[in-house]
Amino acid sequence: MGKKILIVDDEPNIVISLEFLMQQGGYDIEIARDGQEALNKLGSFHPDLVLLDVMLPYMDGFEICQAIRQKPDWNHIKVILLTAKGREVDITKGTALGADAYVTKPFATRELVDKVHEMLEAV
Repeated sequence: MGKKILIVDDEPNIVISLEFLMQQGGYDIEIARDGQEALNKLGSFHPDLVLLDVMLPYMDGFEICQAIRQKPDWNHIKVILLTAKGREVDITKGTALGADAYVTKPFATRELVDKVHEMLEAV
């Protein structure tokens, strides 16, 4: 069975692109378009990695990342924050809350795919 990735983003074009890239990499994919849906899917889909946008409806990516790190059953989940918020303070906040990586938009697709692959191989 392939590794599972939860894509959490509310931008349809980004979701389509990420879904295609990750499926090409052989990963099982689920999509969440807001913070509440992300938490629901974390509990039912049990992903190995989450590609997590910071700016989301209902609950932002920082809050979701924090929720993941506070639940012992989810400690194994790798979190890559994807965001247009590239200021040093945002990066520091994301890593302090437990993100494994922080990627600013726009991002190079090849680099993102390589990072996902590298992180999932380490699991």
